[in-house]
Amino acid sequence: MEFGVGYFPTHDGMKPGEVARLAEERGADAIYFAEHSHIPAAETDRFPGQPLPSKYWKTYDLFVSLTAAAAATSRLRVASGICLVIERDPIQTAKAVASVDHLSGGRLEFGVGAGWNRTEMRHHGTDPRVRMRVLRERVEAMKAIWTQHEASYTGQYVNFEGVWSYPKPAQKPHPPVLVGGAGPTVLDRVLAFGDAWFPNYHEGILDRIAELRARAERDIEVQVMTVPADPKVFAALRDAGVRRVARWLPSGPKSRVERAFDEWEAAISEYNPE
Repeated sequence: MEFGVGYFPTHDGMKPGEVARLAEERGADAIYFAEHSHIPAAETDRFPGQPLPSKYWKTYDLFVSLTAAAAATSRLRVASGICLVIERDPIQTAKAVASVDHLSGGRLEFGVGAGWNRTEMRHHGTDPRVRMRVLRERVEAMKAIWTQHEASYTGQYVNFEGVWSYPKPAQKPHPPVLVGGAGPTVLDRVLAFGDAWFPNYHEGILDRIAELRARAERDIEVQVMTVPADPKVFAALRDAGVRRVARWLPSGPKSRVERAFDEWEAAISEYNPE
């Protein structure tokens, strides 16, 4: 089983390239970057039990962060965790994904989702009531652009005919699409257009993984974020067939990031002593 880390790449913390280089030096397999274009000023109190941390509105652009991480490393997988596709133009986003994958030599993993902040969605012109249908169409449209010389797509929310867009991704047919979320209908989306399921760790996750395996008619990976630094949890997820587990590092100076990395590494060493 592989191990990764997640990071909100804030402008006042350790830079994305620096964190990625640290992760590669410490033997991590992947780094995931979070995305929010902004947070509505009236909704900074929506975090469970406490105000929303400022890291949610202080992050660098997702694809700038991914590019910096790719440039600073040579082996590390770089991933969106997650890209809020419903807040992005699909043609431009397809170009950004393909560009990072091409420049990195095929190291990008494309985590996608609809997000949770409905006001944020509305600011981007997306009706929250149809966000999951918008998500599916935009991902399908991007796949067409990545895999076809002259791509077309016809949907309710995305429509274009005969477009040329290069470079194509280095990975064929395209970077893996990791579908985020843990809601009641998420497995439908994973089965419809995902290469992997990418949930946060939660009670009942082992049963949901078993449900996915029972329903899937093709190979679908599972990667899990927000995993406790607990070797017993690692073992249970490994036995369920999870490919990679990851944990968020705190945003901030190098000393804070390294302390959290030490805790994560200690749990990995206990799980897999050399």
